[in-house]
Amino acid sequence: MSRHTFHALPPLRHAVRRLGAANALPVETRARLVLSVSALADTVIQAGYGVTLESSRTCATDRSSSGGSPGAGSRCGASRGRASGDGASGDGHGARNRAGDGAGAEDETEAAAGVPRARSGDGETAPAAAQGASDVAESAAAPAANAPAGSTAAAGSGFLAVTLRTPAPVLAPPAGATLLLPAEVSPDAATWHVPLPAGTPEVRIPSGRGPDGATTGGSGRLRGSGPAPLAPLPASAPDGNGDGTATDPATENRLLEEELRVALARVDTLAADQRRLTHELAETNSGVLALYVQLEERDEQLRSAHGHILRELEDALRPPPIAVDGLELAVHYAPAGTDAPTGGDFYDWFTLPDGTVHITVVDALGHGVRSTRSALNVTHAVRTLALEGHPLKSIVARTDEILAPLDPELMATVLLARIDPASGDLVLANGSHPPALVVRAAGGEEYLEVRGRGVGYPFPGSERLLHAKLDEGDLLVLYTDGLTESRRDPREGEQRLAESARRHRDRPVREIPGAIAEDMHTVILHSDDTLALAVRQTPRSR
Repeated sequence: MSRHTFHALPPLRHAVRRLGAANALPVETRARLVLSVSALADTVIQAGYGVTLESSRTCATDRSSSGGSPGAGSRCGASRGRASGDGASGDGHGARNRAGDGAGAEDETEAAAGVPRARSGDGETAPAAAQGASDVAESAAAPAANAPAGSTAAAGSGFLAVTLRTPAPVLAPPAGATLLLPAEVSPDAATWHVPLPAGTPEVRIPSGRGPDGATTGGSGRLRGSGPAPLAPLPASAPDGNGDGTATDPATENRLLEEELRVALARVDTLAADQRRLTHELAETNSGVLALYVQLEERDEQLRSAHGHILRELEDALRPPPIAVDGLELAVHYAPAGTDAPTGGDFYDWFTLPDGTVHITVVDALGHGVRSTRSALNVTHAVRTLALEGHPLKSIVARTDEILAPLDPELMATVLLARIDPASGDLVLANGSHPPALVVRAAGGEEYLEVRGRGVGYPFPGSERLLHAKLDEGDLLVLYTDGLTESRRDPREGEQRLAESARRHRDRPVREIPGAIAEDMHTVILHSDDTLALAVRQTPRSR
């Protein structure tokens, strides 16, 4: 184990950086170790204390068996000896002594016999014994076979244990900071166990030189193979570190440049990954968008097909205009929404045995299939009662009596009309439905109002019958409230309806209901089913 005491951050960083480089640590790991040691040592040094840096080698098996505690286990493939002395022997065969930090000294025998000339950081060769602190680094270049017994030999993979100690229990990471390289931290020590590449020779903390050229701390061998060897510390380097050590600017700059290159390479890699992920995300989003478009198109196709089927079913339930001599009939129906193309606005027309034409207009409460079923029940009940000969005035009340037990929630408005094609006589019964509109061929229009209450209402039935007469060319318009309440104002809607019917009365009768509906729906504040029927009195054929 080697140790050295520091009272300033620059030499501490330099020592850790050289230690990492000499042990062939990956540049990124080395940089993380330097920054982590500096982060812990900074507050201690600012408080006026010195910090002691120790390094040792442990085998993987030794560390696992000792629980990873600092200093546990033996150094991989290393043997220790003890010697005394104050410097490095000039002939390369003596023992090097490392002065301690006031707590004693630890001597280690490092045989240098047979060590060839090592190459320094600037590419020049120099005798190993004449290089001071850096010749310790260069001597590791000698092959393990040439090293005598007792020297540090290449070993298998293990861990580099780097320990930072303080004389007082003041060691703690800065508030809110996270160490870039995790460590085992206690109040007076922190230890990093860094995995070493296979075949890395043991290297301890590199020493510096003072102004007098004497080594001031550290011992051990630096790696001489693999990365470029470290440059020797200049013999006359100024002090300036507060602990008697001197750093080598050339070596420091080279190591910093290595770390910067690795950092920039990492940035480039991350930028390339970001570009790749952005491209992949764009392609994914494009594919998802295309899928959404396809799903929306498919959904629209399904809705359209669904609506088409429902319209066909509803058209099958809605009777086409009947052919009657002396009358022209037409109808227009539009549901409240295309996704539910059926509703509660229904009609029925048929010829009675006496030759009169019966017309039923129903508006059942609600929308969709349920309201369609309710409206169909009403029209079927009315048809049955009318064909059985029940008086027109009683049909609304009788319909309520029939359907109330079957559908207690049913509510529907009903308008009943009887027309004699031969005479033009018109009879109306009403149950809460909007009044019929008559547009006279001679000019003018009028609403034919009859009081009454619809099916499902309290006291259902028409209060009376209204009798009127259609002259040749007169137009009768029957409708549901979806036509006149499109602006939420029934009176204003009735006025607009009269104006539209007067404007279109001379058109072919099959076009009139649709034209009126188009006029009435120029402004729609709420959607509702729309039903419009047109009946025009015409000359009878002879």
